[in-house]
Amino acid sequence: MQLNLTRPLIFFDLETTGTNVTKDRIVEICVIKVFPDGHTEEYSRRINPTVHIPAEATAIHHITDEMVENEKTFVEIAPKLLKYFDNCDIAGYNSNKFDVPLLIEEFGRAGHKFEMQGRHFIDVQNIFHKMEQRTLIAAYRFYCGKELEGAHAANNDTKATYEVLMAQLDRYSDLKNDVEYLSKFSGMDNAVDLQGKVRRNEQGIPIFGFGKHKGQSVADVFRREPSYYSWIMNGDFAKNTKDVLTVIYNTVKR
Repeated sequence: MQLNLTRPLIFFDLETTGTNVTKDRIVEICVIKVFPDGHTEEYSRRINPTVHIPAEATAIHHITDEMVENEKTFVEIAPKLLKYFDNCDIAGYNSNKFDVPLLIEEFGRAGHKFEMQGRHFIDVQNIFHKMEQRTLIAAYRFYCGKELEGAHAANNDTKATYEVLMAQLDRYSDLKNDVEYLSKFSGMDNAVDLQGKVRRNEQGIPIFGFGKHKGQSVADVFRREPSYYSWIMNGDFAKNTKDVLTVIYNTVKR
């Protein structure tokens, strides 16, 4: 089977210094760019995060400070990487909650804006969880009939994610081979931002999905408690979430 694409679809995976989207840094990135005619390009490199890689992170991806000390920083590769992602839809494994938000943060620190509008985001993990409820290693075993050797190496995880999506399309006849459909299907239900901090209720109104105002209209909360917006902007929230809330806040303040 070949993916039904109207423009390139990028599969990517990150290895990082930790799991905090707003604070941790990328130490390795692997990209597989799938073109509408079916041919692919691969780009993979390690990155000097400019901060210490904790031992617990190294235990997972086996990348040490010494292994990246002579590599380029994200600031140095950002322009080329941003151009590589231009006019592409995005796919990954747990990418909506982690990889894409962290990538946005890194581009922001490097002085670049990663454009979200107009893109489709396919999260293969969400498709898997809706269909089978498993992890990537189990997903690879289940769908591809193989063991994932070298898990938590970005290139291995990225290739496995690509193979899993293709196998999912082969397995489920009701799963459409269409990027827009897969983006919606693999997204969090009614989520407005990537991490689902803001959702839409049955009336389509954005509501908070967390905190003391969970379930309440974002606009209503900002009208009566504008300091809550300031608290979020100064808090440890992903840039994508802050951007979504800023649009709503600016609408309320007009």
